[in-house]
Order: sequence, then C-alpha cells, then structure tokens
Amino acid sequence: MKRTFYTEAAYFIGLLLLAIGTAFMERAAFGMSMIVAPAYVVYLKISEYLPFFTFGMAEYAVQAVVLVLLSLCCRRFRLRYLFSFVTAVVYGFLLDGSMALLALIPGDHMALRAVFYLGGMVICAFGVAMLFDTYIPPEAYELFSKELSSRYGWKISRVKTVYDCASCALAVGLSLLLFGRLEGVYWGTIFCALVNGWLIGRAAALLNRSFTYRDGLPKLKRFFEKI
Repeated sequence: MKRTFYTEAAYFIGLLLLAIGTAFMERAAFGMSMIVAPAYVVYLKISEYLPFFTFGMAEYAVQAVVLVLLSLCCRRFRLRYLFSFVTAVVYGFLLDGSMALLALIPGDHMALRAVFYLGGMVICAFGVAMLFDTYIPPEAYELFSKELSSRYGWKISRVKTVYDCASCALAVGLSLLLFGRLEGVYWGTIFCALVNGWLIGRAAALLNRSFTYRDGLPKLKRFFEKI
C-alpha cells in the first residue's frame, strides 16, 4: 500500500533537497545547472567586493528580477508572485546553510567531487519531483514557465525549453562580461541539461509508486488557487 505524503511537507522537503543538491554541485565545481548558473555568476562577482553576499542572496535577488519580467510579459501582477519570492528567500537560506555545512567536509579530490556532482543532480531531481504535486507557489524559475504557458496558451514544454536556453545563454554572457572567461558554466552544465529531465522523470515515478499525495490544509490550497 502507498503511504500518504502531505503536499505541504513535500513543499518544504523539496526545497531542502534542492538546496542540498545545489550545494553539492557547487562544491563539485564541474558547472552549475543552467537554471541557477546566472545567480551563481552574480554571486561569484559581487562576493569579491562584498564578502557577506552569499549564493542564497544572489538566488532570491535574481528571482526577484525574474518575477518583474514575468509581470511585464504577462501584463499583470498577481499576489502569488510575492509568495513565489517568499519561496525563493526560504530556498536561499536553506542553500546558504547547506553550503556552510558542506564546507566542513574536508578534501577536494576528483573522486569526491564526482560523487558530490552526481549526488547533487540526483538530490535536485527528487526535490523538483516533490514540488510537482504542491500547490504552494514554486520558485520564480518554475513559476515563469507555468504562468506564461497559462496566460498565452503556449505549450509549457516549449516555454520551459526556451527559458532554460535563455538562462544558459545569460549565464555564459554574464560570465564572459564579468570575468572574461567561463565561471560556473562548464561541461557539468551541459551534462546536467542533457540528463536532468530524465532524472526528474525517474524520481517522480519512484515517488508516485511509493506515495499518495494529499493536501493537509485544503483552506490554504483554496487561498493559493484564488490569488
């Protein structure tokens, strides 16, 4: 029999897994995923001058810009966009905490970095899969594709593909502009782009075989559906 998995718990666990997985990939230094790469490049540059500026801060700063662009593209502002920013802030704090804990692990051998990289991709895949069945507004990256698709009737897969490619191009452009070389965008970024969709699909299938998702706070769900 399948076990019950409350969607509210899936939301927080999914964000935590995303933060941990991203921290592992950052430690591996083989290249970030194309979704978070722009924020990572911004973090690398600003932290040179402001040491207190963290990857997590860069994440919710960049996501705030994404939400502004979303409002302009959709020609409207919805209250759920603010809650998406709250999600970004929570994720940012979890990411900084995960990176701080991971920094306590000694060693920088190639084998260890490979384990971090592969493990990070798998953990991120499960985090994204858990967020599929939640009603709480996701991070701006995911919300952008969903809202544009819903607003204009475009296929979400095509919107997501265009967004991912644009994000990768932006990361490359920022890297070359700010550093004169590639930073945070390496072969690992390309590999992640090729297998990430498959990994997320496998993770979602495994979770759906083991759990039945259920809303524990139906009134809260109705609130988010209205805004």
